[in-house]
Amino acid sequence: MSEHPATAPGDVETLEVAVAELRPALEAILMVSDEALDEVRLASVVGHPVADVQAALHTLAAEYAEQGRGFDLRSVAGGWRFYSRPEYAAVVESFVLEGQQARLTQAALETLSVVAYKQPVSRARVSAIRGVNVDGVMRTLLTRGLVEEAGQDEQSGANLYRTTSYFLERIGITSLQELPELAPYLPDMDDLEDELASVAGLDAPPADPAPETAPGSRPTPAGVPPTHASPHSGAGTEPDGGTEIA
Repeated sequence: MSEHPATAPGDVETLEVAVAELRPALEAILMVSDEALDEVRLASVVGHPVADVQAALHTLAAEYAEQGRGFDLRSVAGGWRFYSRPEYAAVVESFVLEGQQARLTQAALETLSVVAYKQPVSRARVSAIRGVNVDGVMRTLLTRGLVEEAGQDEQSGANLYRTTSYFLERIGITSLQELPELAPYLPDMDDLEDELASVAGLDAPPADPAPETAPGSRPTPAGVPPTHASPHSGAGTEPDGGTEIA
């Protein structure tokens, strides 16, 4: 094989690689890559037109699925990568984990979900939504490459965070637009209103009991505030200092 490029009139410069070798070359590159590779990058490496590379990738993916191989070739996060087939997940998990717990905790999953749907978002905003401090969890997500910094908020100057392409790869989607809608998982408005009314009822302060009328005294006319005896006279009680009853 010649190491010099062969250029035909009007064609893009390509390497002298036979078409029959295109698919094995793609397999070799994808086998050693630790990230998803897009078609343009693959085409520049193997020296074939992008259209040919795209067709070869789809052909390989179809062949693997038809043959029932232990892996798939998938297009995710804007690129192509090998994945083990779902039916062998238990075997792969046993081999990869092998006595160590690598799964994210429930807190980490909840925090990651907030970032995914609200990004770019600050730590303070995520903490406010979850109701707990998320500094430690965010550090874990950053370390695992699922979340990355995305600039600063113009008003507060706080660091903003977003999900990474590795996050898309891990959940098997191409873009954030493929995230499931949240609406089906939210409560109905009627249920939400009932819940809010219930909470409001629990939080409401108890009403003041009707003032008792001392023997021999006249009842207070409507609209006229009652008078309190002096706290130093030994009769009556001192009103609650600064507490306003609605």
